[in-house]
Amino acid sequence: MEAEGIAEQDLLDDETPEGFSDEGRIDRLLVRELGEEMAAAFAIARQTQERWARRRHPHEGLRERKKRHTRQQISDVATTLFVVRGFDHVKVSEIAEIVGVSEKTVYNYFPTKESLVFDRADAGIARLAAALRERKVGESPTKAVLRALGEDLEELEELSDEVHMFTLVFAEMVASTPSLRAAWLDLQGRLVAVATEELAAHADVDPRDPEPMIAARAIVGLQEVTYESRLRHIEAGLRGRELRDAVLADLERAGRLLDTGLWSFNLLAQGARTRTQLREAAIAAEETREQVVDALKEARAVWRAIRGDERTEAKRERKQAKRSAKRG
Repeated sequence: MEAEGIAEQDLLDDETPEGFSDEGRIDRLLVRELGEEMAAAFAIARQTQERWARRRHPHEGLRERKKRHTRQQISDVATTLFVVRGFDHVKVSEIAEIVGVSEKTVYNYFPTKESLVFDRADAGIARLAAALRERKVGESPTKAVLRALGEDLEELEELSDEVHMFTLVFAEMVASTPSLRAAWLDLQGRLVAVATEELAAHADVDPRDPEPMIAARAIVGLQEVTYESRLRHIEAGLRGRELRDAVLADLERAGRLLDTGLWSFNLLAQGARTRTQLREAAIAAEETREQVVDALKEARAVWRAIRGDERTEAKRERKQAKRSAKRG
């Protein structure tokens, strides 16, 4: 390749050298920071991601594709440098220089430095909203989200061992960086807000009501289950389809438990009942709970009475036995 002889500093020039593509610039960075073996694995992973993106956007025009490609390049460079050098030791201007764009362009795609790390956040939020909004007739919110998350797990089968190990290092970077932990919590809050709005709209209730609020928090928790399960099974050595199946099994277990707990809200969502009906259902549930509590109180009172009678009878028998012993 003609670019092989280009000096290292040329990789940081704003203008792309003749005969050296932007993609080649990124590849050289990966080799320098990660080594040839890891860089080769990442090149394959990036090609796989491009196939997935084109499947998800079959009608994407050339302009949109170029913008997405530039965004992905910025994200790849940022993620690599953050993991290798540490999030706080990399400047956004350095990322822009390596990719060959202005710092302003980077911020046009990513409003904050932290958002460079969570580059799929907006797409993930959009998919969650679509899954809840467009779910099939009779399909619970939980099952709709499970279906969407399950589709995302298909990528696990095609990623190399090197990429999976990089994922573990990436997770450690996020966990050990305060600003990234804060950004992660903010992302979870955005997911909850979107889920709350979609659940409330589908059930025809106010999003400020407690039912859609708590249901949204529970459903968003499935995303956290997916993330933690992926890390755990990668650490255990699972790869390919075996890894995908293990994560999917964990997700389905969590979904079954969640659907059981949200069955009453699911009925509302499926029937699009009104706020008045929701309140009536809540009142009926509370009345039933109170009846159960009252019944338990009565049962305890009866039990105490029985135990009291038993103790009284036992004392009477002991006294009688003492009298009999004295007479004897």
